[in-house]
Amino acid sequence: MTGHRIHSESGRRNLAEQNLKHSNERLERRTAELSEANIELESFAYSVAHDLRAPLRHIAGYSNALLQDCGSQFDAEALRRLGKIEAGAGNMGRLVDDLLSLSKVGQQKLSTQNTPLGSLLPRLIEDLAPEYSGRDVTWRIGDLFTAECDPGLMQQVFVNLLSNAVKYTRNREHAVIEVGQASENGERVVFVRDNGVGFDMKYAGKLFGVFERLHKARDFEGTGVGLAIVQRIIRKHGGRIWAQAELDQGATFFFTLGSSENNNREESMASMVEEGAHVA
Repeated sequence: MTGHRIHSESGRRNLAEQNLKHSNERLERRTAELSEANIELESFAYSVAHDLRAPLRHIAGYSNALLQDCGSQFDAEALRRLGKIEAGAGNMGRLVDDLLSLSKVGQQKLSTQNTPLGSLLPRLIEDLAPEYSGRDVTWRIGDLFTAECDPGLMQQVFVNLLSNAVKYTRNREHAVIEVGQASENGERVVFVRDNGVGFDMKYAGKLFGVFERLHKARDFEGTGVGLAIVQRIIRKHGGRIWAQAELDQGATFFFTLGSSENNNREESMASMVEEGAHVA
């Protein structure tokens, strides 16, 4: 009787192990398929965006030439329409450039080195100065840790987050932008905080989607791609990014940096799911 139970338990264990093995094999095949599809989708997006640049330049260029050469012969309505054409081509051009940047981030190999994150900020804040010229802006920059990362891509993360903070505090009489570090469950976290317009947390799930905007374009310019680029870079580094905010009370963006080697599969799968949803 005891031998029979042992044999039965052994059989069930072997069956469970075989089922687990088959499940892992199916998962690996599906992951490989998703990764290949993601690469093809990124290549397609890059090609389309790249090919759009020349005709957009032509539209903007000929509109401007027509305005300069024949503007005196047009009435107010014709001039308004030409202005709309030129502005639309300019907006589309910026969108194409952002899509190309997003595709490049997905294809770019990481070149990591031990980088003090705080060393990236002074130059970036100086470069942003024209965007807040004449405004009362206080920068509070705390100590940041040193991380194994791609410094060029991390600069892009900070540029996008800081420029957003500058933009969304535009209506504040006294803007405060803070960068610092914290610890959450033993994990080091970088945060970028502002006292700007904030947003409703029920829409937080849309923050990092391509073309998603939580504010009207007439109030705040942008293409809705910047935070998607930030998320892609953070994921390539094996980290995660999230936000906390309240309407008219500012916003805080948090991110971590982990192991890029352990995150390649998850990043490819997540990117495929997100981009597939937007294409659909």
